[in-house]
Amino acid sequence: MKTYLKDTEATEQFGAKLWAELPTKCVIFLQGDLGAGKTTLVRGFLRAAGYTGAVKSPTYTLVEEYTIAGRKIFHFDLYRVADPEELEWIGIRDYFDQDCVCFIEWPDMGKGFLPEPDRVISLATDGNGRSLELHGNSQS
Repeated sequence: MKTYLKDTEATEQFGAKLWAELPTKCVIFLQGDLGAGKTTLVRGFLRAAGYTGAVKSPTYTLVEEYTIAGRKIFHFDLYRVADPEELEWIGIRDYFDQDCVCFIEWPDMGKGFLPEPDRVISLATDGNGRSLELHGNSQS
């Protein structure tokens, strides 16, 4: 599926729509350059879930964890990962054993240590808005 998101609000609204559609356990790869709207999309997802706190990119923390309405959500940003083996040191595989939603920015940095995604969302700047492509890799 391809769509155009005219502004930040539209990007957050798309994320909010995912809250209702995604299963309680899934892995979503988020692809796009810096500033493409990956964290904005996750913010929309979390706001739809009822989260009111700050939502920031986990570029320096690697992962942010949220528990909302009994659902666990992990937001990873692998941009600063120099070697995929670093993910083994933080026990990344343990996250995927849980009943949770995992958003992963820069998934190419974790090749060999990440499961196959259930969805892949690609974002790109397009004028003042964003182009979004959504691909589903499973029946979840």
